[in-house]
Amino acid sequence: MYTISSAYQTHALLCFAFILMGNSDYVYPDRRCPHRVAVPPPQPFFKSFKNSLKETFFPDDPLRQFKNKPPSRKFMLGLQYFLPILEWGPRYSFEFLKADLISGITIASLAIPQGISYAKLANLPPILGLYSSFIPPLIYAMMGSSRDLAVGTVAVASLLMASMLGDKVNAAENPTLYLHLALTATFFAGLLQASLGLLRLGFIVDFLSHATIVGFMAGAATVVILQQLKGVLGLERFTHSTDIISVLRSVFSQTHEWRWESGVLGIGFLFFLLSTRYISKRRPKLFWISAMAPLTSVILGSLLVYLTHAEKHGVQVIGNLKKGLNPPSFGDFVFTSSYLSTAMQTGMVTGIIALAEGIAVGRSFAMFKQYHIDGNKEMVAIGTMNIVGSCFSCYLTTGPFSRSAVNYNAGCKTAMSNVIMAIALMFTLLFLTPLFHYTPLVVLSAIIMAAMLGLIDYEAAIHLWKVDKFDFMVCMGAFLGVVFASVEIGLVIAVAVSVLRLLLFVARPRTFVLGNIPNSTIYRNVEQYPGTNSVPGILILEIDAPIYFANASYLRERISRWIDEEEDRLKSAGETSLQYVILYMSAVGNIDTSGISMLEEVKKTTDRRGLKLVLANPGAEVMKKLNKSKFIETIGQEWIYLTVGEAVEACHYKLHTCKPDSTDEEPQPWNNV
Repeated sequence: MYTISSAYQTHALLCFAFILMGNSDYVYPDRRCPHRVAVPPPQPFFKSFKNSLKETFFPDDPLRQFKNKPPSRKFMLGLQYFLPILEWGPRYSFEFLKADLISGITIASLAIPQGISYAKLANLPPILGLYSSFIPPLIYAMMGSSRDLAVGTVAVASLLMASMLGDKVNAAENPTLYLHLALTATFFAGLLQASLGLLRLGFIVDFLSHATIVGFMAGAATVVILQQLKGVLGLERFTHSTDIISVLRSVFSQTHEWRWESGVLGIGFLFFLLSTRYISKRRPKLFWISAMAPLTSVILGSLLVYLTHAEKHGVQVIGNLKKGLNPPSFGDFVFTSSYLSTAMQTGMVTGIIALAEGIAVGRSFAMFKQYHIDGNKEMVAIGTMNIVGSCFSCYLTTGPFSRSAVNYNAGCKTAMSNVIMAIALMFTLLFLTPLFHYTPLVVLSAIIMAAMLGLIDYEAAIHLWKVDKFDFMVCMGAFLGVVFASVEIGLVIAVAVSVLRLLLFVARPRTFVLGNIPNSTIYRNVEQYPGTNSVPGILILEIDAPIYFANASYLRERISRWIDEEEDRLKSAGETSLQYVILYMSAVGNIDTSGISMLEEVKKTTDRRGLKLVLANPGAEVMKKLNKSKFIETIGQEWIYLTVGEAVEACHYKLHTCKPDSTDEEPQPWNNV
């Protein structure tokens, strides 16, 4: 009789005893890792389904504020949710009013020339640009959650509308039908935007990645700038196409019609606008110089034309703008079958673009001021203001970056600055529109060109190139598609490449070989940490994504290849042969039936090759499905561990005591007794 000196020897002796008895399937009593990976308790299907829906559509838990509140308070909170003005309105102070008054007047000075310019860009009557800066800001002030967003028309959406509607109706030949289609498209855009917010589908907008928006905006800005050569050169006939080749052909095929007077004015005002922007960037406190520059250009240009009678020498002017507030346009919507699809398509595309820009701008300034805006609430607000606006002769509006930046720099405190801007536009519509009769179109072109140059963010493109080459490809795909094909094609290319990348992430997840960091129980990617050590006889693989039908076959083949490469490496190095394969599944958040079938096939493959499959740290959802599919019984609960360290320790111990199951090899001698 002898004395057993340690638990380690006890396990070894027990293993040896079972080998002598002909049982090589013995599972040792693992005292080294008493904790096992738990299978979560079963949940009713409807409870699980409810939780999934909540995480998908209500990640911000908007109903939390209604809990344990009396009915009257719930009613008030509900009103405040849809009308945030009821929340901040009672706390509004005179100090806020002074700040918002300055901001509102400042952005009104920018809204007037921009509104007229962008309406011309959309091939709409200039007065519609002023109408669109009156009604929608009032709606947004009541429903919007951003303090800094300044509502108005935007160049990219205006260009998109002109391009898509122009393919169906010529604005010059049939201006009334074109106008009605623009209002109808705005109605459908608002309907889509509000629906996305009410149905909590805001995540759809996230498919427009940052790289997509950078490239698309730069491409659209380039196209818009080229389109303005018509106004700068004083051309009367111009191409309706937006691609760079058609535009340049149209410009240089009419060199005999270039007006030098118009060109001098355009270059002069463009230089003035860019100079004021440069000053404001160098001295942020002088932001008002850049903000007032467009209106100053309009006033100076109008005076110059009036005093010199330049309109008689080839300088085109706006002409008469009728006085008065927005006329209703309920009866102007076009729902006939021949034009309905065009209006809906235009509304959907421009609505998504406008929504993405408005939410991105709102979130950016909210981050600067450290407050939160609700994306779904913003969608409802932007959608509602476009629905109401389309009924009162307004075309598509959102929160443009340039106007919102001026609003932010002017020190606005609440959305009341939009109300101040709307009141200023109201006085303009009632009394001042005749003053714009002599405003030269070349000044409007210079204003648009100056604004569009700010949208070409070459620094962001360089950053994309340095950080992520694929994102840079997405950016350039959008840019080149817009510039050389059309705005719609560029957008489709950008979204398609972004979705392709998303599918590649899902279908081709990363897998890594893990090694041991010396003098620790930590295991990390051997490529990231070259100083790690491999564990003799054990291959540790990390799967870095959920396992679905789209990537199950790839993972099966990739795991087999890892095993082949590891066995070849061990054979060439003359090291211990491979015995165990550990799959580290911490990043596998979910798995479907195809993924489970993949694991079963991997288990069969490792068994045939005399290897043992081990799992480390599968998550709750994964364990639940593995349990229901009986895979845990197939692999054995004793081969599932909480950590890689515990799995390696157990495999290392068994490797030195008794060889794992094998049908084609004899058990190796045990040692360390």
